[in-house]
Amino acid sequence: MGTMPVGKLLFSMALPMIVSMMVQALYNIVDSMFVSRISEAALTAVSLVFPMQNLIMAVASGTAVGINALLSRFLGQKNFEKANYVAEHAIFLGIAGSLVMAVIMFLIAPAFMHAQTSDSEIYQGGVTYMRICCAINIGVFMQITMERLLTSTGKTACTMISQVTGAVINTIMDPILIFGLLGAPKMGIAGAAAATIFGQCVAALLGLYLNIRVNREIRIDMRHFKPSGHLIGEIYKIAIPSIIMISIGAVMTFGFNLILMQYLKNSTAAAVFGVYFKLNSIIFMPVFGLNNAMVPIVAYNYGARHKGRIRQTTLLSVGFATVLMAIGVLLFWLIPDKLLAIFNASENMLAIGVPALRIISLSFLFAGYCIVIGSTMQALGKAFYSMINSLTRQLFFLLPSAFVLAVLFGVDGVWWSYDIAEVASLILTTIFFRKVYRELIAPLPE
Repeated sequence: MGTMPVGKLLFSMALPMIVSMMVQALYNIVDSMFVSRISEAALTAVSLVFPMQNLIMAVASGTAVGINALLSRFLGQKNFEKANYVAEHAIFLGIAGSLVMAVIMFLIAPAFMHAQTSDSEIYQGGVTYMRICCAINIGVFMQITMERLLTSTGKTACTMISQVTGAVINTIMDPILIFGLLGAPKMGIAGAAAATIFGQCVAALLGLYLNIRVNREIRIDMRHFKPSGHLIGEIYKIAIPSIIMISIGAVMTFGFNLILMQYLKNSTAAAVFGVYFKLNSIIFMPVFGLNNAMVPIVAYNYGARHKGRIRQTTLLSVGFATVLMAIGVLLFWLIPDKLLAIFNASENMLAIGVPALRIISLSFLFAGYCIVIGSTMQALGKAFYSMINSLTRQLFFLLPSAFVLAVLFGVDGVWWSYDIAEVASLILTTIFFRKVYRELIAPLPE
């Protein structure tokens, strides 16, 4: 972390994570592809549940960000006892968070779906999917926790093994449980949720095994564990802004679905919106993989007071993320119809979806920079700025502009809200990072 050439370190850590994230993105696409073979209503139902899946990811991933940054900082300071204690808290907080979210998701599923649709098929499918996939969430909590512990010590190849295993199992189980193949019961949309849960649990168990057997930098011993209120506070001081940032995405998606379903009365547009999130993961997941590799490097070198390595890591990450996003724009402009055809798109869905993908993808040109710089600020303990930026982008620019454009131009205009919001995010990100750089990075010795 502190001596290997930065370029070699970043890409050796990032490459396995990018591969695993790509597999994750592809299995998300395959998951929805199989669901679309049931009906467009089933695809819409799964799309409407996505904000709640995003909320679970917010709590799990946000907590993991706090753990990751703190653990990497202690490792950079060579304080291995505290690093081990943080790792033990990671398991404790993963289990506790899972239990809380399980109760919430099971209870609110009917009301959540009723708020978005009056279509009985979409409603029933959404409640079923949410109560299985979101309430039985121990797999996703522990999978993310185990993977972030491995990432904190540079074991990104192990993270890749865990993620790829879970994704492959989910992909195999999807058609078996959805359509009742190989003697399995035909479960429909419930089968898609069950396959997801099964893949996550296997990946979590594999991640735990790899941490115990391979991750020698930290030692986990829960036999005498006692939670520390002070340490939990330190973890959530970093984690809460990240949780809020990702949760804001859930709020935004829910609000966007309400505009499409309740104001515009267009369930096909809601299906397109859900498909967009599946497709954009092909581009965004590799960037998030790069981010997951970059955060511990920046945090470690901030703890070790290596100014040049922080700067170099950030610049390389921004450059690579921008290239990935540019590739995404090309794909969404050149073959949007072929991408939508993966999801059994009807003529009506193609008519709405092709311009939607092309318009939204323009925002990718700015998103790579904003994602990397926001994560750099989180790694430096300034996650508050990233939270404010995300809040402003999604709730003060994206949703209001989406509603105004829906009123003025209907479904064809609503997609431009993404581009408006990303330009605002670009400006705010730059302002905040200049402040963080002056306060934290510039004073470090060369």
